[in-house]
Amino acid sequence: MNGDRRRLARLLGHHFRREDLLDQALTHRSAGGPNNERLEFLGDALIGFVVAEALVAGLPEADEGTLSRMRAALVKRESLAELARGLDLGDYLHLGAGELRTGGHNRDSILADALEAVLGAVYLDAGFEAARTVAMGLFRTPLAHLSAAPAGKDPKTRLQELLQSRRRPIPEYQVVSVGGTQHAQSFRVSCLLPDQGTVTQGEGSSRRRAEQAAAEAMLGRLAESADREAHRESRGRPEHV
Repeated sequence: MNGDRRRLARLLGHHFRREDLLDQALTHRSAGGPNNERLEFLGDALIGFVVAEALVAGLPEADEGTLSRMRAALVKRESLAELARGLDLGDYLHLGAGELRTGGHNRDSILADALEAVLGAVYLDAGFEAARTVAMGLFRTPLAHLSAAPAGKDPKTRLQELLQSRRRPIPEYQVVSVGGTQHAQSFRVSCLLPDQGTVTQGEGSSRRRAEQAAAEAMLGRLAESADREAHRESRGRPEHV
């Protein structure tokens, strides 16, 4: 684990009193000894509840089916892995030699599991309210973006429509790598905005799923950029008295 723990704490908004819990959350089973599987189980349940609660509160008119689809989109492996990458969580993971050789620190499944484990560790370290605060900090932008999106449209469609509404060229998708066995392939695809050069990546069990994950990541990137721009504008606006 080479990352700066203080930086991770700042990004999470939580400083661990019990460092051993964070150590365990960042330890993959391939490394041997106490690992993050039990914490992952706890964090998975916690994330599911916090996201469901936020959706119910934020979308009072949505029916159960819509809420279920939105929660599934937010807590799926690819979405959690993208949040983990935003924390550079792969830099902190303790992996076995085999996983290190095969790039496990950047694999969606390992990153998603580690993020769940970290949330589980926060819960055990400081209780439910602390864990809810950390989870909401991580999911704030995805929740805001997904809640505003038209129901039923997939990420590629939403991204293309957003860009077209801004008179920008449509994104370009390219397969970066294909791994796994013939019957259990894993695709990594990039999504490029040709006018800016912005690139995101997504992973999935098919090219289509990987493209959707890359598009979802790009939508998140655009939403974050819009949030930063709005913040800069609000700080530059004179106060009224």
